[in-house]
Amino acid sequence: MKKIGILRGQEDTFPIALIEKINSMNENVVAELVEIGGIRMDEPMKYDVILDRISQDVPFYRTYLKNASLAGTQVINNPFWYSADDKFFGYALANKLGVPTPKTVILPHNQHPDDTDEKSFRNLMYPLNWEEIFDYIGFPAYMKPHDGGGWKDVYKVNNPSELFQAYNQTHTLCMTLQEEIDFTHYYRCYCLGKKYIHIMEYAPKEPHHLRYVQNPDPMSPELRKEIEEHCLTICNALGYDFNTLEFAVRDGVPYAIDFTNPAPDADLHSVGQENFDWIVEHASLFLIDKALNFKAQYKTYKSGEFAQGRTVKIPKTRAKKK
Repeated sequence: MKKIGILRGQEDTFPIALIEKINSMNENVVAELVEIGGIRMDEPMKYDVILDRISQDVPFYRTYLKNASLAGTQVINNPFWYSADDKFFGYALANKLGVPTPKTVILPHNQHPDDTDEKSFRNLMYPLNWEEIFDYIGFPAYMKPHDGGGWKDVYKVNNPSELFQAYNQTHTLCMTLQEEIDFTHYYRCYCLGKKYIHIMEYAPKEPHHLRYVQNPDPMSPELRKEIEEHCLTICNALGYDFNTLEFAVRDGVPYAIDFTNPAPDADLHSVGQENFDWIVEHASLFLIDKALNFKAQYKTYKSGEFAQGRTVKIPKTRAKKK
């Protein structure tokens, strides 16, 4: 029987509902919460699939998941990619792929990171050409960490004075400065397995428990199709199998605002019953399909192959004749 493991964090509703749903579907697949102790480097494969909901915050878990990949487990999302990606690269990549994105600049650390000093930054222009940056981005703008999430350390700045005041509070964080998109509609989209897409109207300026709009106005078929195409384009390029993507619509154009979410919000109390039912149902279908249709193969033992999610057969080593 195939086995799916759920690696959870602080959330309760989604992991338990997901396990119950998978186990009720009678597909010769069983799901359970992952239990981890001290992990040997030659740990055998225990799960066919692991859904990761927490390793972005716990390096120990991320290292465990990389080792599970080495043993043959499919980890969703790819833990090697999370160690490599950042939001600024994502914006640049989406822009190259023709997905509308806000103008974005990456800024150097306001203060020296640990174990660095002024010599570590001798390649850095000083002072920065701030006027050039302001002309490119404009105001208002948003400053946020290049690899952050959950709206942590995000600042809206309306002029250079506010920017410098906020910048001085970022300490050693690496920040991006991004054009504000003055939107009429805002959407958050689940994208599973580059196959299932669910678009939810979202209100990012509301309190957290009110952000998922109930009974939203209908979308035009054209806008829905465009957003769905952008979701697939981005997830195919980045390699995310379980992701949420956010789009702000300005003058009818959906701009990709945030789309690198390794553990998207799926809590009943924030997403609402209808969205919760959708994600439990479709995550179950997706994970069962991954478990049933995957055959562990020999892998090339190169970290680059793992980062790309590749499984490649290699010949077994033959013993040398004496």
